[in-house]
Amino acid sequence: MNVLTVDGLAAVTNVLDLSGVFASALLGGSIARTMDFDLFGFLVVGFVSGLGGGLLRDVLLQNGPPVALTDPLYLPVAVAGALVAFFVSFSERTWDRLFTVLDAAVIGFWAVVGVQRTFDAGLEWPAAIIMGTVTAVGGGAMRDMLLRRVPAVFGGNALYATVAVAASAVMVVASFLGSPSIGILVAILLSLVLRWGAVRRGWGLPNGRDWQPQSRLASLLRRGRGRGRRLVRPEAVRLLRRPGRRAGAGSVHTDGDAPHAAEPTLD
Repeated sequence: MNVLTVDGLAAVTNVLDLSGVFASALLGGSIARTMDFDLFGFLVVGFVSGLGGGLLRDVLLQNGPPVALTDPLYLPVAVAGALVAFFVSFSERTWDRLFTVLDAAVIGFWAVVGVQRTFDAGLEWPAAIIMGTVTAVGGGAMRDMLLRRVPAVFGGNALYATVAVAASAVMVVASFLGSPSIGILVAILLSLVLRWGAVRRGWGLPNGRDWQPQSRLASLLRRGRGRGRRLVRPEAVRLLRRPGRRAGAGSVHTDGDAPHAAEPTLD
């Protein structure tokens, strides 16, 4: 059951989008503070963080000019978020709590907005989930790359993109059931719960750093790694050589082999 009209749903979507812009610009400004940027640096980082995801989404959807360029409210809201971070200094404890809540809320807001904008453009549910995720994490990824940081979307940070995918999927399912208003509430609540659990309880996805290829060659290469110039052990080199092949131009030799010029051979 949907309690919002079409116009009401569009209005709520715009409010959530602008709320996400302000909150994300504030988060970007807080990172600029830790890096001791000047006022212009705050504004640039806040702009990219607050508007980057929406711009990327709208460009990919190709459904007219990006809303951030046509709606006069978006740029001032992003600037306002960056200015708040510039002029207001929070204590470490207060900021830690505020960051967790804002970060989780932004993911939920923008996942909902991305899904709704995609449906408005006439695309189907796979594109809606992708665009919901892109909207939620795109601005943060662009900001991190601008600041030469590993984007949080790549993992190692306690559930980030996973939360965006889950919230987008909830909104898609609710929209197909004819209850987008309920989907908005559930998606945002789910984002808050998952992100809080990830930060406070250490929830996360498994990674592959403990897994290594199990083979004789891989073992030899691992053992030979990091030993000065001899990065590859002689045993590994012999495995790489094909039987009966003569050493010549382009062949691999170890430090113990005497370097010599390759003799031309006639076929």
